[in-house]
Amino acid sequence: MAKVDLVDVSIRDGNQSLWGATGLRTAQMLEIAAKLDRAGFRAIDFTSSSHMAVAVRYFRDNPWERIRRMRAVMPRTPLQFITTGLRFIAWQQADPDFMRIVYRRLQANGIRRMVMLDPMHDADAVLEASRIVRQEGDAEVMAALTFTLSDVHDDAFYAGFAAKLAASPDIDLFYIKDPGGLLSPERARTLAPAIKAVIGDKALEIHSHCTIGFGPMASLSAAQTGAISAVHVGIGPLGDGSSLPEAGRMIANLQEAGHNVPVDPSLLGDVSDYWWRLAKAEGLEPGAPQDFDASFLRHQIAGGVMTTTKRQLQELGLLHRLPEVIAETEQVRSELGQPIMVTPFPQMVMSQALFNVIGTGRYAQVSDQVIRYVMGKFGRPTRPIDPTVEAAILGRGPAKEIAAEEDFPSLADLRKRFGAGMDDEEFLLRAVMPGEQVDAMLAGGPSLARYNPEAVPMFALLRALAERPAARDIIIERPGLRVALHAGDSVA
Repeated sequence: MAKVDLVDVSIRDGNQSLWGATGLRTAQMLEIAAKLDRAGFRAIDFTSSSHMAVAVRYFRDNPWERIRRMRAVMPRTPLQFITTGLRFIAWQQADPDFMRIVYRRLQANGIRRMVMLDPMHDADAVLEASRIVRQEGDAEVMAALTFTLSDVHDDAFYAGFAAKLAASPDIDLFYIKDPGGLLSPERARTLAPAIKAVIGDKALEIHSHCTIGFGPMASLSAAQTGAISAVHVGIGPLGDGSSLPEAGRMIANLQEAGHNVPVDPSLLGDVSDYWWRLAKAEGLEPGAPQDFDASFLRHQIAGGVMTTTKRQLQELGLLHRLPEVIAETEQVRSELGQPIMVTPFPQMVMSQALFNVIGTGRYAQVSDQVIRYVMGKFGRPTRPIDPTVEAAILGRGPAKEIAAEEDFPSLADLRKRFGAGMDDEEFLLRAVMPGEQVDAMLAGGPSLARYNPEAVPMFALLRALAERPAARDIIIERPGLRVALHAGDSVA
C-alpha cells in the first residue's frame, strides 16, 4: 500500500481556526507533547511570528522558551514555523539582516521545518528568504502554493510557480495550502498531478481546510492521485469546522482507500482525549463537520478570520449584521484587486468590510495596513485596484504620512536603539512589539510547566473566592492534594 504521512496542525492552525486569536498557553502544549511526539506525525505545525506575538501579548509566555521546551520534549517530530518571508510580527517587510537573526534563533531553538508562503506568489521573494534560512541552520524548507479561485489561478499557474522554485536547492518540498477550503475533489485530482509533474522527486503535501465541507474529500482525492506524500489534519476537537480534516476519520478514509498511515492509533487516541478534556474545561467549541456553503466560493473568507469577526460583532451586539459584512467582504476584495485570502490579506479585507458596514460610510474609515496595501507595500495585486477606491484611500490624510514613513529600520539602527549587548531573542521581540508587553513577559518568569484540565474548575472557584474581601484564607484538601490560598496570594 502507498504510504501517506500526516502533519498535525492542532497547536497552531487548528487552534487559530477554531478557538480564536488568543491561542494555547505553553503549559497546555507541554502537557501532551511527549505523546504527540511518539504518535508518528511527519511534522507538527507549531508556530508563526503572529503566534509568537500572541504568546507575549496575552499570556506573558516567552515564545523562544516555548520552542526550546517543546523541542526538548519532542525530539523525534519536526516543529514547523510558517512565515510570509522577510517579515517578523510587524506588518512591514524587515531588513534581511534582521531576518537572518530571526531564522537563526528559530532554528537554534528547535524549529526543524520552515514554511515559506508569499501571498503574491513572488518566486524571487520566496527564494531569497529560503536562502537565508538555509544559511542559518538545517531546517527543511517547504514552499506554499496558496490556492484560490480566479481565472488567473489555474493548474498551469501553480505548476509554473512550483517549477520556478523546484530548481532551487534551498527548497526541499511543497504543499498545496488551501486556507479557505475552496479546493474541490475534482480540482484536487488535476492540480496535485500538475504540480508533482514539475517538482520531480520533491515531496508534495496537502493542507485543505474544511470550512465548506471540501477538506476531507479534497485531501483524499489528492492522495488517490499518488502525488501526495502527506495530509494535514487536526486532532479531535481541533479538526473539522474551519480547521483541517479530523485525524481519526482521515486515517480511516485513507486506509479504506488502500493507504498505509504510520500513526499509532493508541497514542492518537490519548492526544485526542486530552484535547477534548481541555476543550470542555476551557469552554471551547469543538470543530464539527461542515455543510457545503457555496457563498464561500465567492467571498473566500478563511475560517480563523471568520471566527474573529463573529466574536467582534457579538461583543458589539451586532452579530445579526454578519451577512452584510460577508457580502461587503466580497465587494471589498474585488475593489482591492482580488488578493488571495491568506494572512495578512483576509484580516485587512474583512476588517475594511466591517468598517464599511458599521461605520459612517464605505471607506470612511481605513486602516493603515489597507493604505499600505494600496500603495503597493505588500506587493502587486492579481488585478488593478478599483481607481475610484484607490483615489479615495490615497486621498486621505494618513496616506501622506504613511507614504513618507521610513522603511523597516536597518539592523544597525535597531542595535543602536536597543544596545548592541542585548540578547538576540529579547532584541527581536523589542524591535517589533510594544516594550511594556515584553517587559511584562520578562517579569513573569518561566511559563508554568503543568496543566491539568480537571483542575480548571477548582482554580476558577479559587479566583472567584479570592476576589471576595471576606475570604482571607482558603484551604482545599483531599487525599494526595492540598491547596492553600492566603490573603494577598494570587491564583495562577
